[in-house]
Amino acid sequence: MAIRYTRHARYKFEVLERHGFPVTESQIADTLARPDIVIQQPEGRYIAQKRLTERHVLRVVYRHENSDLVVITFYPGRRARYEDPV
Repeated sequence: MAIRYTRHARYKFEVLERHGFPVTESQIADTLARPDIVIQQPEGRYIAQKRLTERHVLRVVYRHENSDLVVITFYPGRRARYEDPV
């Protein structure tokens, strides 16, 4: 399965870099290949989530298109907001 990026997703790499939170294509691929959790969303979208650091997770919003995964957007989030307390 190939990973493709929407124009918006490509732009997010630049935005997060400017804000001091760089994300790489390899982190996106790893999150899609080995997520901690996948959350189904309306309209055929999914959110793959994976822990990045002790305080942050990476959330990748994507859809299936033919045999590809199309990344719509992605963003870091605080673990405290998106994970259940242990």
